[in-house]
Amino acid sequence: MTDADWALVAALPDLAFQAVLVFARLGAAVMLLPGLGEQEVPPTIRLSLGLALLALLLPVLAPGLPAAPPEGAEALRLIAQEVVVGLWLGGLARVLALALAMAGQLIATLIGLQGLLMTDPALGAQGTALGRAFGLATAVLVLASGLYAVALRALVESYALLPAGAPLPAGMAADSMALAGAASLGLALRLAAPFVVGAVVLNLALGLLARLAPQVQTFFVAVPGQILAGIALLMLLAPPLLLAYGAALQDAFQALPAAR
Repeated sequence: MTDADWALVAALPDLAFQAVLVFARLGAAVMLLPGLGEQEVPPTIRLSLGLALLALLLPVLAPGLPAAPPEGAEALRLIAQEVVVGLWLGGLARVLALALAMAGQLIATLIGLQGLLMTDPALGAQGTALGRAFGLATAVLVLASGLYAVALRALVESYALLPAGAPLPAGMAADSMALAGAASLGLALRLAAPFVVGAVVLNLALGLLARLAPQVQTFFVAVPGQILAGIALLMLLAPPLLLAYGAALQDAFQALPAAR
């Protein structure tokens, strides 16, 4: 074997450790990123995506990655730290993308469809059918509009903000996650605001009807009327609602810590 071959063999342990470090951050983030990390996406595809990103980024990131430490405990600490960073970055994007699903949950309650439940891994064991549909619409919107590329770019640029091996600033991470949660909840409430107003107006009208015509069975009028009016309002507002959500989500992704 030549000297170059011996040098390559000697560098293999460091190269393998660096590959594990990169895959720990990329793989953890990809499992949570909107569109790419959905439960409907087969695990083999998500794993393949993580490996493809690893093959593309390792040659670029290798010079800035730490070498394999001699102690096994230190190696495990570095890997666990990279997993935490990946979960933090992917979790930020996931929390921001939950706004439409949360709005769907609220809208379903306001228009009388809260009894239609189905399994929703994003919001819990059980969620409304409308909330689940809005969650799937989020994944379609992220993939169709190319917003997943913004999240992936932020993930790649995170190595400049948080180099591999550098400790994650817990205070900054907690603050950013809290702000992302507040922004997501605020966006969900804004998206559902027309239905809140509609529900208030409908209940006021039913209250007046009950006072003016006590003999009318208000309950039997209210339930189908609420559902029909809610579905009609949803059909009317769905296009502008999705447009507003897409614009807000793009701004939120552009504001991710490593995407600035």
